[in-house]
Amino acid sequence: MSVAWRIARRELRGGVKGFRVFLACLALGVAAIAAVGMVRAAIEAGLEDQGAVLLGGDAQMEFTYRYATEEERAYMAGIATAVSEVVDFRSMATVGEDRALTQVKGVDDAYPLVGEVVLEPEVALAEALAGAEGLPGAVMDRVLVDRLGLAVGDRFTLGVQAFRLGAVLVREPDSATGGFALGPRTIVLTPALAASGLLEPGTLFETEYRMTLPAGSDLAALEAQAETQWRDAGMRWSDSRRATPGLERFVERIGSFLVLVGLAGLAVGGVGISAAVRAYLEGKIATIATLKTLGAEGRTIFTVYLMQIAVLTAIGVLAGLVLGVALPLAAAPFIEASLPFPVAFAIYPAPLAEAAFYGIVTAFLFTLWPLARSEGVRAASLYRGGGGEGLPRWPYLLALVALALLLIGGAVLFSGTVTLALGSAGGIVGALFVLLLAAWGVRRGARAGARGLWVRGRTALRLALSAIGGPREEAGSVILSLGLGLSVLAAVGQIDANLRSAIDRDLPKLAPSYFFVDIQQDQIGGFLDRVEGDPAVSKVESAPMLRGVLTQINGRPAREVAGEHWVVRGDRGVTYSAAPPENTRVVAGAWWPEDYDGPAQISFAAEEAEEIGLKLGDRLVVNILGRDIEAEITSFREVDFSTAGMGFVMAMNPAAVAGAPHTWISTVYATPESEAAILRDTAGAYPNITAIRVRDAIDRVTEALSAIATATAWAAAATLVTGFVVLIGAAAAGERARVYEAAVLKTLGATRGTILLSFALRSALLGAAAGGVAIVAGGIAGWAVMTFVMDTAYAFEPWSALAIVLGGVAATLLAGLAFALRPLAARPAQVLRSQE
Repeated sequence: MSVAWRIARRELRGGVKGFRVFLACLALGVAAIAAVGMVRAAIEAGLEDQGAVLLGGDAQMEFTYRYATEEERAYMAGIATAVSEVVDFRSMATVGEDRALTQVKGVDDAYPLVGEVVLEPEVALAEALAGAEGLPGAVMDRVLVDRLGLAVGDRFTLGVQAFRLGAVLVREPDSATGGFALGPRTIVLTPALAASGLLEPGTLFETEYRMTLPAGSDLAALEAQAETQWRDAGMRWSDSRRATPGLERFVERIGSFLVLVGLAGLAVGGVGISAAVRAYLEGKIATIATLKTLGAEGRTIFTVYLMQIAVLTAIGVLAGLVLGVALPLAAAPFIEASLPFPVAFAIYPAPLAEAAFYGIVTAFLFTLWPLARSEGVRAASLYRGGGGEGLPRWPYLLALVALALLLIGGAVLFSGTVTLALGSAGGIVGALFVLLLAAWGVRRGARAGARGLWVRGRTALRLALSAIGGPREEAGSVILSLGLGLSVLAAVGQIDANLRSAIDRDLPKLAPSYFFVDIQQDQIGGFLDRVEGDPAVSKVESAPMLRGVLTQINGRPAREVAGEHWVVRGDRGVTYSAAPPENTRVVAGAWWPEDYDGPAQISFAAEEAEEIGLKLGDRLVVNILGRDIEAEITSFREVDFSTAGMGFVMAMNPAAVAGAPHTWISTVYATPESEAAILRDTAGAYPNITAIRVRDAIDRVTEALSAIATATAWAAAATLVTGFVVLIGAAAAGERARVYEAAVLKTLGATRGTILLSFALRSALLGAAAGGVAIVAGGIAGWAVMTFVMDTAYAFEPWSALAIVLGGVAATLLAGLAFALRPLAARPAQVLRSQE
């Protein structure tokens, strides 16, 4: 070991000229993964540090469509030092004939318990909500103020209650806990809503009771106590330990996904690392031959260069970590300004350790093969210019398998999503395998094409095909590195295009124009007369709606049976009907008779029932407005939620919910030209009814998907940058061979133009091959995601595919022609004499 280290150290004194591509690929891959991890850690730290501010208190008890009972209020008063009540619901803000959807927050004098509401102009919230001129005050989000053409001091209406705009809402401290909102925020005092007609029995609203607790309170114990006492009453507990679980889960998942995309970039870099090591060892043929002649064993040679790789890996990983820390810290002001929640940027060890792990394992995984092949080469063959042939010995093959398993296991461990990690790893390995086959096929095809009759008279093309099909491995490096990067970008492009197509083209044909909610029972008749009598309305669906929490399945807690299935993670819509609705198809069991008034029966959505494991005859307990209703499953229904129309997971017989206060909802399918008139008439006649325009909801979803697609595209771009570095390395490594090739061609009478054209054609053909393979791989990946993850139709998108091919051709042309100048300028006599 000491001899090997001495030799390795002396060779490293000569610099890292042969390892520039190695270092660049490794540093870029590690930097991408470290940067994503740093941003994710900063967001998670910000959410954790500001948990109480984001929640609006140390803890919160939330109820659906009801206020807390006296018993529940007494419990909260007993454990808290202060309690603030918040009422949250949707409504329509009206100014003259203009109407806009808004998310209303009714607050009390104690709001906010923690944090600060920022207004414009800078006035206290209490002053802005106090009102003037005999009207209660309100504050509104800037987007809504501009949409309605309001100014501070102007009037607007919620329901039948007029309000005065007291200030523009700039920031509310607890905005991140509000979830996905369809409309901008309006804040008013809850007592001011008493005469609005918006909080009638059965209206869709939520109440949140924020609490500040004594110092040292055991949040886990309080949660367990509250869950035991109030869970079956529809209560949901949250506290500052995880103030925004949905947001945290989203950040964790998208961060893990982007890290896995970064691993694809590191795999591209691995191709460049392997090529760089192979080229470096080829340049050390004389050194290795001399060492073997002097008695050095094969394992000594292997150890010498393994030590060099280890030192260079440490340098590359360190450079990548420095870059991965510097980029997020430099962009911190822009990231903080663009996110609606706190971000705490600092140097976090965990994501850096993860990036370093990926970098080290990848470096050794891709260098072990060329290193191992050099061990068994004889000195005589090295002096003749030969290299390592055949497979490495079995211990090295086992080490390669172990490193691959370690890398995949690390991805599973760090990402926390087994399916996503294994799927990504399988996709990367599969793509590399396909690209290797493609490289082999391209070389065989080029070799055959160079001998074909069709290339006679096309000297430049024939030279290009001969070079691609020759013994050098340029084709493999180019197609592997560029092809994998383009495959990731192609998959992102296909998925993004299909999502936008599904939203922009398919949904408008199926989706209703409006969802109308909070229709009171005495209003549903008049409402239906208006919309069903309109010739521009093609279809109207309506149903009574209650909200219920599925608490028990066959006597056991629902979450114990169903896990974290979305149906049991909160309250769900429940309807009742004497007969099966027109858009419902019973697929198992039987619907109850129209005059049935026996024990409660329930019909469940078939697909969700199968996912949970329900069967006919199972007994469910559904808590509706604090009342437990036990019902037997007597039928399963086919429910299609993808149409954006009306669908209920649970439907009961009417007698089961008789007397429960509720409202109706309705979907209206109409022509775009008639939507304004329908909204104007219904809002004028029934100010309490809230209209949700489906197109607006779709636009909000599109914005979220676009943000995810943009983040993924940036990660894919990092992969492409790494691939371009590998291309440059491959072109640089082949420059010496091109100098000799150009000298021979000049001697045989070829002009500079012919030689340059052959170089360009070689690069363009390899780029087109890499792009073509990327289209196939990206198309398959896009189809898999759209079919199995998004559960929607897939259609091949040609324009992004064309851009991928053109990008591949342009990238290889740039890299190849950049290293064509010296071969073209070299003098044949000088070059040929140096080869003697």
